[in-house]
Amino acid sequence: MSMSWLITTLAIAAFFSSQLAAYDLNPLQDLCVAVKDNVSVFVNGMVCKDPKLAKADDFFASGLNVSGKIVRQKFGYSVTIVDVNNMPGLNTLGISIARADFEPKGLIPLHTHPRATELITILEGTVYVGFLAPAANIFKSRLFSKILNPGDVFVVPQGLIHFQYNVGRTNATVLATFNSQNPGFVMIPNSIFASDPPILDDALAKGFQLDKKVIKQLRKKFA
Repeated sequence: MSMSWLITTLAIAAFFSSQLAAYDLNPLQDLCVAVKDNVSVFVNGMVCKDPKLAKADDFFASGLNVSGKIVRQKFGYSVTIVDVNNMPGLNTLGISIARADFEPKGLIPLHTHPRATELITILEGTVYVGFLAPAANIFKSRLFSKILNPGDVFVVPQGLIHFQYNVGRTNATVLATFNSQNPGFVMIPNSIFASDPPILDDALAKGFQLDKKVIKQLRKKFA
């Protein structure tokens, strides 16, 4: 085997291996319990404390058996989240869970989870769920939606805009799981109309084809 052929073969192998496994598929240690240390060290995630100091409570949370407090009265929903911020043992494990409760006509408006796919399971009630995916025409999108009942499961791909709306006459409860310890939550209307500093009225008015008076009204609603 010539040296040039060997180098070429190794280069090709390195290229394909980098495409197939460009990141660690599994944690590099059994325990990496998060500790809040945002002053001395900054990492993409949470700093680990000494595994010898880990305790059972690091891997425990409670409260998903009861509905949370309605966080936005005008939308009529509450969310109880278990992620790395309140269960430090989830650090590096790539998973979290949330319970959402809806009053009749309760709505979680258009939002995204930038770091996670969401798997939605209906525990109680009837919920209209949907997400928007890019279409061939960049000025349009494709809506994937279903009306779900208890026992139904629906998945929302990572980062796509989606919503959940209680179309029933009774309260509804949803269990959502995420493939991230910290999926993130970006509420689209608030992000646009309540940004700090604010987006120029001219840009919003032209982008949404609305009068500036309407833009100002929307700012007040979402501020």
